[in-house]
Amino acid sequence: MLRIGVLASGGGTDLQSVLDACEAGQIDGKVVVVVSNVEGAGALKRAADYDAKAVLVGHRGKTRQAHEREVAWELDSARVDLVVLAGYLRMLTPEFVNKYKNKIINSHPALLPKYGGRGMHGMNVHRAVLASGDAESGCSVHYVTEEVDGGPVIARMRVPVKPGDTPETLRARVLAAEHLLLPMVVKWIAEGKVYPGAPSIDLPQM
Repeated sequence: MLRIGVLASGGGTDLQSVLDACEAGQIDGKVVVVVSNVEGAGALKRAADYDAKAVLVGHRGKTRQAHEREVAWELDSARVDLVVLAGYLRMLTPEFVNKYKNKIINSHPALLPKYGGRGMHGMNVHRAVLASGDAESGCSVHYVTEEVDGGPVIARMRVPVKPGDTPETLRARVLAAEHLLLPMVVKWIAEGKVYPGAPSIDLPQM
């Protein structure tokens, strides 16, 4: 059974997609700990409702390294096999990333390598896609490396950009795809079907 740790800063809808897939037996694994840096984050309540350990590790007044040492202690104490970033709005240091090399994945609301990197998060991504005139967008799940959004892509799922789309309507469509893709990738990892160095998987428009 894959022991999963999740880092989340917000409401935790991506987290919920993984929790639901584990609960339904679609993933041979269990979310054993959820860590958030934001007090009152919805992700912590979702974790507690699922009976996973829910931990607040605040970052204010701490160095990045000190904060990450606390996060790593929680992950190591829970003996996690995989770390999932699900809307975690903190830049990770190279030390943290390398400690969990090939064991951290992230969900990103664009078709990487497009619209990735510093500043490309949340609504900024969807505004950039619409400004570009692209006919499609989507989401990606990738391994986390020292380069922001630059790690090897595991899988992408495409969604159309529709006439009249706003950043909000496009975000909703991409988020729905994320809720399908992220648990799918975690399932594949649990089954040993994807791994560092494996070819990335492109899924058609949903």
